[in-house]
Amino acid sequence: MHRLLWHPMGQLAHEHGPVDVALLDETIPANLQRTLAQHGDREALVSRHQDIRWTYDEFGTRVRRLAKAMMQAGLDVGDRVGLWAPNYAEWTLVQFATAEIGVILVNINPAYRTHELSYALNQSGCRWVIAAPEFRTSDYVAMVAEISHEVPSLERSVFFWSPEWNELVDGGEQVTDAELAARRDGLRPDDPINIQYTSGTTGFPKGATLTHKNILNNGYFTTELQGITHEDRLCIPVPFYHCFGMVMGNLGCTSHGATMVIPGDAFDPTAVLDAVQEERCTSLYGVPTMFIAELGHPDFDSYDLSSLRTGVMAGSPCPVEVMKQCVDRMNMVDVTICYGMTETSPVSTQTLPDDSLHHRTATVGKAHPHVEIRVADPETGETVERGITGEFCTRGYSVMTGYWNDAAKTTEAIDDDGWMHTGDLAVMADDGYCNIVGRIKDMVIRGGENIYPREIEEFLYSHPDVEDVQVIGVPDVKYGEELMAWVKLRPGGSVTPDELRDFCRGKIAHYKVPRYVKLVSEFPMTVTGKVRKVEMREASIDELGLGSAASTEMA
Repeated sequence: MHRLLWHPMGQLAHEHGPVDVALLDETIPANLQRTLAQHGDREALVSRHQDIRWTYDEFGTRVRRLAKAMMQAGLDVGDRVGLWAPNYAEWTLVQFATAEIGVILVNINPAYRTHELSYALNQSGCRWVIAAPEFRTSDYVAMVAEISHEVPSLERSVFFWSPEWNELVDGGEQVTDAELAARRDGLRPDDPINIQYTSGTTGFPKGATLTHKNILNNGYFTTELQGITHEDRLCIPVPFYHCFGMVMGNLGCTSHGATMVIPGDAFDPTAVLDAVQEERCTSLYGVPTMFIAELGHPDFDSYDLSSLRTGVMAGSPCPVEVMKQCVDRMNMVDVTICYGMTETSPVSTQTLPDDSLHHRTATVGKAHPHVEIRVADPETGETVERGITGEFCTRGYSVMTGYWNDAAKTTEAIDDDGWMHTGDLAVMADDGYCNIVGRIKDMVIRGGENIYPREIEEFLYSHPDVEDVQVIGVPDVKYGEELMAWVKLRPGGSVTPDELRDFCRGKIAHYKVPRYVKLVSEFPMTVTGKVRKVEMREASIDELGLGSAASTEMA
């Protein structure tokens, strides 16, 4: 006879988010219809750099007109359209018009260069690409022309404000309201509606495929937890191509009837502070580097930010002192921290406005509504006890349907029980609040951009003088982390660090160009022949004098 031996055991690191407010069981266009009916005369969107102001009625009319034109041009449910532009009012029109007719929007990072653009359009099978004509030093018209022959599926390129764009937004007369309504009403909440590319560990990005239900609810609950209502005005300086802008920002606003305020096409601290003051914004979004730049503005004290109440800081670890200054100097008394990833729509945890300052500065919050989270042993997959470090896993409505056309990578990320494995190392406290303490893999987060070293390594391997390369993240006060490449040259190779950086520029996105390059004869290795990146990082911190950056306290 076996006796059961009971061992004292701590509480497991497993939490369910609240379910008292029901999930929105509708599509994005159905939700927008409800907002238009309730708040049609309220301001929907202000684009300050374009001098544009639209009420919800005006916004809805423009969305429907563009949706009809796309239908008339032959776009079908499930077709893919790439959108390559910084933050403009037109970006939101395309976002909602594609959703209106069931076309899957493929977000393309404005920093992409031609080979990244070609890959995204090809991998997703885009029929169209809609783009700004240019941005900063990038000539999008020329770049699309350069790669169009490489993308067999691409039938049409339309550039904002061109005659073809004007014709498109004024078109659609042959499609009736009834036909548009029939298309809209035939859509389902679980239909895929968005593909967002994340950096890939194999050197190629993966297309996280998200549904109406995924992103509509995540935007709704992220703003709901800030206390956002139709009375609020949300300043959105974060990019629309990312979940932070288009989901937490745009969909967060439209699902509540709040106002989207676009301060500029890209981040500029003066434009943000001007927008908050002039538009009397009540909520402000940003990654920590944005808030640091705003707080450090030479004329900061001259701005009236008394209208601010709340907002979100997310994208990378937040220095505790910066969070405190947002509360004390920017009047963001209800500011919240969010944590998540593109594959989870994106938010999995969030702090609450009435949380203690400690919780809002030293944790990433608790489980989001209708989301389940746990911390698992990376080796066994078993849930660990609270207070123990393990891999952050999440499941629920917010988990993507998978990576577009990549079943193998999807299976690696989402297990048989539906848990999304984030690769992040976390600790859950007894009260359910979580802290992210590192990453299982060596992903680098630079100013809110996720960068996988393998992608940069693969690119640098293409240089004829490079024999081997290892890329790591090193601490940086401004961006959180910066890239550093340790490079071993081939016999006879003579390339310099500056020349290697020049080799990268214009071919990969600017934020992927290593700030530091070190030429070495060998890498620190384990006895089994694995490169010791931890040791490389420690040595680099010492050599570069980054000790103070490494010791900056982060939430």
